[in-house]
Amino acid sequence: MAGIKGIIDRFEGEYVVVEINGYTKDYLRSTFPKQAKPGDVVFIEKDKVTIDNNETDKLRKEIEDLMDDVWDD
Repeated sequence: MAGIKGIIDRFEGEYVVVEINGYTKDYLRSTFPKQAKPGDVVFIEKDKVTIDNNETDKLRKEIEDLMDDVWDD
């Protein structure tokens, strides 16, 4: 997919805060799909935003594995 890849960090009023390469940027919430939630991996191309469910699932799995490693110690 083309465009900018980021991760939704949080919602602030009418804005979505997206982490892109370690930095955050605000976007209008109205350009995001209604089902978007923090932690979703998104692709932003001009005024179109799509959620990459495969990347989101991979990221969640990586985080779960890291948390399991921390709690196993």
